[in-house]
Amino acid sequence: MKRVHNFSAGPATLPLEVLEKAQKELVEYKGKGQSLMEMSHRSAEYTEIDQQAKARLSSLLGLGDDFEVMFLQGGASSQFMMAPYNFLRENETADYIDTGRWSDKAITEAKKFGYVHVPYSSSEGNYDRVPKNGELKFSSNPVYVHFTSNNTVAGTQFPTEPETNGVPLVCDASSDFLSRPIDVDKYGIIYAGAQKNVGPAGVTIVIVRKDLLEKAKTEGVPTILRYKTHTGKIFNTPPTFNVYMVNLVLDWIEQKGGLSYFESFSQKKASLLYGEIDKDDFYRGAVEKESRSLMNATYRLPSEELEQKFLSEAAENGLVALKGHRSVGGIRASMYNAMPMESVEALVSFMQEFRDKNG
Repeated sequence: MKRVHNFSAGPATLPLEVLEKAQKELVEYKGKGQSLMEMSHRSAEYTEIDQQAKARLSSLLGLGDDFEVMFLQGGASSQFMMAPYNFLRENETADYIDTGRWSDKAITEAKKFGYVHVPYSSSEGNYDRVPKNGELKFSSNPVYVHFTSNNTVAGTQFPTEPETNGVPLVCDASSDFLSRPIDVDKYGIIYAGAQKNVGPAGVTIVIVRKDLLEKAKTEGVPTILRYKTHTGKIFNTPPTFNVYMVNLVLDWIEQKGGLSYFESFSQKKASLLYGEIDKDDFYRGAVEKESRSLMNATYRLPSEELEQKFLSEAAENGLVALKGHRSVGGIRASMYNAMPMESVEALVSFMQEFRDKNG
């Protein structure tokens, strides 16, 4: 078996142990004579998986009894619409911090439901930084403050939650979900597409604070798009196998040591790679150092021709999916939880050899 060093921004690399366990259980799940994918989502087997995954998420994040956890579909992009549909009324304002492609898309959707105020935008700098708290100019009475905690395209990340003076945060956490501890008391909603840190594409994790949920709209909101529809029950058929995979990954995260372990692990991987980028001018970081992401390192080479050569030779050496997003170009190395240190070490070694030959 040959496994490449997969630096994809998503769908991303999964823990080998999880893949191997899923492989063993794929055809017949726990002696039931059928695959989990063939079982009813109302079965005892799937109900156990659903409840176990939600309990593990609550434990890892320290949610207690204050939040509802849901497994929905439609990716984080569906939540760009669903969050304001449930909580933003026509005469109300929500604040949206604009730090990248995905926050910009979230702003576009939110404007369909109410007023949107942008307390900060780094668009004029090609989204090369995130704001400091003193740069945020909030509206007078926002319903919530939305931010994208990690920006996969640009390669920036909030080092900690924005300070909102008690206004609940709504967070698109897709690309750094479960990579570090968070202050859950500051959040009203956390949503994340699973395909970065938590599982395969196809399931979206949505976490909503119960007291905020009581304020959600119902009139005019289609049944399936109401968060309340999905609390305490499985309303419609979920992506059962995807949730099963998420549950396996959550178990793996627990076994490794939880979010504190992965915070430290991410810092070590990023430190190694950024250290190589900063050695001289051959590799050039694409964003401000203070805003650099631990998940997605973006950088450039002296010319686009050299970048193409870099990508081609990297692939020949088993280092794949390093091409930057089509909107910005360059190189992007995504280092989510399941990315082993050996892969980052292999990339850094290749970068050194490439510089020696082409610098």
